[in-house]
Amino acid sequence: MAKGGFVYMLASGRNGTLYLGSTVDLCRRVYEHQQAHVPGFTTRYGVIHLVWYEHYDRITDARHREYTLKKWRRAWKLALIEAMNPDWRDLSADLNG
Repeated sequence: MAKGGFVYMLASGRNGTLYLGSTVDLCRRVYEHQQAHVPGFTTRYGVIHLVWYEHYDRITDARHREYTLKKWRRAWKLALIEAMNPDWRDLSADLNG
């Protein structure tokens, strides 16, 4: 997995509840969401499918992008997902090769 930072979106299903976050270790963080290691929003709403992500060379850039995207309207976020992942596949299986 590449170094730096990631900003990512999880969904409960196609056009379902969205969660937006950033991390330095995307594989680990998605695993934590999927295994409900940390109780909270994603566990409560079943938001476990990785549907979109971007990589940045620096975590600070990823966090800046996260904060920017959190201000976006839902329709804009859906368009971002559709552009990268029109079938709304769970991309987490692709992370380890």
